[in-house]
Amino acid sequence: MENKSPNTLPDIRQTQLLNAPIQKVWDAVATSEGLAAWFMPNDFQPVVGHEFHLEAGPFGKSPCKVTEIDPPHRLSFEWGKDWLLTFELIEKDGQTEVTLIHSGWDADKVTEFGQAHAMVRERMGHGWIGLLQKLGQYVEG
Repeated sequence: MENKSPNTLPDIRQTQLLNAPIQKVWDAVATSEGLAAWFMPNDFQPVVGHEFHLEAGPFGKSPCKVTEIDPPHRLSFEWGKDWLLTFELIEKDGQTEVTLIHSGWDADKVTEFGQAHAMVRERMGHGWIGLLQKLGQYVEG
């Protein structure tokens, strides 16, 4: 377990119930095509240790690395130098509950682009709400 800085900020954690089978939601979060459809263009592969990039528009290519994959329930990957993204999927009567956990926030750190974590976390917290809605439209459509 890594040492948590005393200024660790809480994870962004958002859960949404999607009207789609778990395999369809898994394909949307754990394939390159799926992630590109609602999140960002990428060269993801569902293999632990695979290094890939998210095309973050004006921020350029973000380096990532797959750290955990347990189909169709859990996927984690490092994003940039500090963050970890985790998708947890639970099947519920033909629907899928998806929880996104964006961790690695620290009040003392700045991103690669010199922005304070606290500021970016605020923005991303709101951003993920819209992104999960896009994910929902993609898998329910």
